[in-house]
Amino acid sequence: MKIFAIADLHLSFSTHKPMSVFGEPWEDHPHRVEIEWRNRVRDGDWVLIPGDISWGMRLEEAIADLEWIARLPGRKVLLRGNHDYWWPGITRLRRSLPPGLYALQNDSMDLGEGIALCGTRGWICPGSRDFTEHDERIYLREVHRLELSLQSSSGASQRWVMMHYPPVNEYHERNEMIDLMERYGVTRCIYGHLHGNGHRHALLGTRFGIRFHLVSCDYLRGRPEQLWPEEERDRRQPDGNP
Repeated sequence: MKIFAIADLHLSFSTHKPMSVFGEPWEDHPHRVEIEWRNRVRDGDWVLIPGDISWGMRLEEAIADLEWIARLPGRKVLLRGNHDYWWPGITRLRRSLPPGLYALQNDSMDLGEGIALCGTRGWICPGSRDFTEHDERIYLREVHRLELSLQSSSGASQRWVMMHYPPVNEYHERNEMIDLMERYGVTRCIYGHLHGNGHRHALLGTRFGIRFHLVSCDYLRGRPEQLWPEEERDRRQPDGNP
């Protein structure tokens, strides 16, 4: 078993939203992702997909995108991103997902090898530019949801956190999200959301005792990153900004 991750697929098989308008990294990106995915992932592996999965506005518009993901090798864990407007209530979503797709929301998943996957969407963090009282309310709600997820993972020997937003501001300052992850002994945090010039704000490597991974599609050049067992990777940072 291996564990991979790739975020921000931004699929639009039922809607017209071509990502090529954002530059070369997004040219025909579903085809490029599929080639890389099939070259690397096998049916017994896991692929973590932390948000911005489909441009559909309703679940019915996202089904073609979800079925495309389901046809690819591996078992996939989905998390909601800020553009996933199609994501309905969790009960309805789980009933509607094609086989091999799992949705993470306010709970955790056992990936095997003692690894529990926890997570929440996240939000803009305190100290970010233009952070407002409105942002603070949403951010604190996401902190609470992360704690619910971590609480559900009792008995795991390793806890990983999957988020859509980065867990820190652009200055990588400590906050309640980091405090929670430290308290629960989180060893890895996987996130997306950053594109193009935003890659320069990525928190990568080990800090606060946690290993951080940016896995947005354009940052990875469409190639799912192998998280476990870990491998060396060329960390290129292309442009492309949806």
